[in-house]
Amino acid sequence: MVLLTLPVSVIPLHYRKPVFFIALYVLAIGEGGHKPCVQTFAADQFDENDPQEKAAKSSFFNWWYVGIVTGASVTIVVVIYLQVSSIESCVSLAAALGVFLAGIKRYRKQGPTGSPFTMLAQVFVAAAKKRRVSETYGGRGICYEDDKTSGSYNLARTNQFRFLDKAMIIDNKDFLSNTKDPWRLCSMNQVEEVKLVLRLIPIWLACLMLSAVLTQNNKFFTKQGNTMLRSIGPNFQVPPAAVQSLVGLEVLILVSVYDQVFVPMARKITGHPRGITMLQRIGAGLFVSILSIVVAALVETDRVNTTSKHGLLDTPKAIVLMSIWWLVPQYMVMGLGDCLAVVGLQELFYNQMPEAMRSIGAAAYISITGVGSFLNTAIISWGNVSNAHPTLGRDLLREACSSHIGNFSVCPIFPTVQAITSRHGNAWLGDNLNRANLNYFYWVLAGLSGVNLCVYMWIAKRFVYKKVENNNNR
Repeated sequence: MVLLTLPVSVIPLHYRKPVFFIALYVLAIGEGGHKPCVQTFAADQFDENDPQEKAAKSSFFNWWYVGIVTGASVTIVVVIYLQVSSIESCVSLAAALGVFLAGIKRYRKQGPTGSPFTMLAQVFVAAAKKRRVSETYGGRGICYEDDKTSGSYNLARTNQFRFLDKAMIIDNKDFLSNTKDPWRLCSMNQVEEVKLVLRLIPIWLACLMLSAVLTQNNKFFTKQGNTMLRSIGPNFQVPPAAVQSLVGLEVLILVSVYDQVFVPMARKITGHPRGITMLQRIGAGLFVSILSIVVAALVETDRVNTTSKHGLLDTPKAIVLMSIWWLVPQYMVMGLGDCLAVVGLQELFYNQMPEAMRSIGAAAYISITGVGSFLNTAIISWGNVSNAHPTLGRDLLREACSSHIGNFSVCPIFPTVQAITSRHGNAWLGDNLNRANLNYFYWVLAGLSGVNLCVYMWIAKRFVYKKVENNNNR
């Protein structure tokens, strides 16, 4: 924040741009290290061996997300409408750091347990070395030895990814050795922890589409609002981006209802301590996100029809005679999907990761949002390239799609959609929103999200939750 403040104060004009972008990159690096660790650190303050704290920990992720969304919503209103400067933001961060440091002696801290990536590598290497050894022929039993990486629990053995079980078979060489070679022999706990990580990868992939949909919140939704009536009274204009702040209020209400009303009721029906499982919550969020983008498509269709009715199709900066409050339903439905899926993902990637890798699990969850934003940015960039340079856009598209991994193309679907529509003379994501077909793009997102939901349900049905011996805790 100090670097962001300098370009608008003491830095000479010709140095402001590089300093500004350096500040943005430093901020991104700081966020990348801060966000995964702070969420995991906060959740670690609850003692899982204490029944009351364990129950409170289940609600923690709900209220943690309320804090994140509420802070973001307040920031949108304060920064956009009140025009708060970087200096005030810098002072606020300094005050927050002071509050954190004031309680540093009271926090529960976990000591370092070594590199979790080394543990992952050891299991794969040991399994590869013993690929021809079986428990029945050549094996002398299973290694149950506890590892430092295994935390305070003992995982039950599962049947998924059986090829990794080779790593915990004691063969003749291990039996005769005086010391355990971690690159030849791993404990059952260590192998099961690697399985936990592998099970989460398909869930991560299946939720990328969710992030691409949620990104529309601060992209095209705001662009739609720019063209609509935003007056409240004779002198006040609602900033288009400020409508997002309603999502923060909605999340606060929904989380309260979910945590205090829905969970107790569902618990009586299902007998599950969380009311519904984490995967069911994520699936419900994916379904609601489809509804939100369908609502957005219907509202955009109505907006374009209103524009056409008043002869404003070729005046993109004209204000359409349609209130910006028509966008509220799509924001509200998307906020519900966000509340269900995102909080469910946070809890899943924390709960199902090995203890030594929980911060990595949080980073994996956050990376879903990052990849979704990247995909959305790619959509907008391809739109600009295709409109300004149609031939260049096709050449870049052909070059981008020339790379393949196995039988799967790494070419993103969205640039393909934009390139195809540009070829017919009317890009769906053109600069003139009145002549573009943003509603068609929303329908494409809804269709892809529907297919993605089916894939997610197939994956979730086969997902095996972490099983702790003598304590089947989901």
